[in-house]
Amino acid sequence: MLKLKLPTDPRWVNIAEKNLDEILTDHAFCEQKAASTAISLLVTYPEYSELVKEMAALAREEMSHFEMVHERILSRGLVLGRERKDHYVAQINQFFPKTSDRQERLIHRLLIAGLIEARSCERFKLLSERLSDPELAQFYARLMASEANHYTLFLRLARQYGPREEVDRKWEALLAFEAEVIQSLGSSEQIHG
Repeated sequence: MLKLKLPTDPRWVNIAEKNLDEILTDHAFCEQKAASTAISLLVTYPEYSELVKEMAALAREEMSHFEMVHERILSRGLVLGRERKDHYVAQINQFFPKTSDRQERLIHRLLIAGLIEARSCERFKLLSERLSDPELAQFYARLMASEANHYTLFLRLARQYGPREEVDRKWEALLAFEAEVIQSLGSSEQIHG
C-alpha cells in the first residue's frame, strides 16, 4: 500500500529500542513539524477550500499526536529534548527543483508530505511489531493507521490539484529518490534516521 521502494532494515528497531528517549523526542518534533506543514499549506493556498479544510483538521490531529508523545516523555520522568536536524527530510526536500510555478510548488509540497507520512507509517509499523514495551507498541500501532490516512490524503490532494499522469510520474521519481536516501540512513535513533 505504501509503495516505498526500499523497506527499513528491521534492525533499526534495535537501535530505536535502546534509545527510546531519543526516539520519543524526535517523534514529538516530527508531529510538531507535520502540524506546521499543514498550517503553512493552508496559509499559502487559501483559495483551495478543500485543502484549507483538510489541513486545518490535520494540524489539529498532528498537535494532538504531539501532546500524546509528550505525555509519554513526561511519564518516563523525562523532559522534551531539543529539536534535532532531520537529515532525511532535508534530503527529500532537495529533490524537486525550485520553481516559480505556484501550482507546481503545491504539488511538490503535497508529494513530499505524503512521502514523509508513508515512511513514518512504515517505521511506526515496525515499532508496533517489535518493541518489547507493550504499551508503546500499541501506541505506535494506533498512530500507524493515522499516518497511513495522512499519506493517502496528501497523495489524493496532489492528484486533485495537478494532472494525474504528471503527478504519478513525479511520485514515482520521488519514491525512487527516497530509496537512495533511506539506504544511507537507518543507523540513528530518529524516526526517519
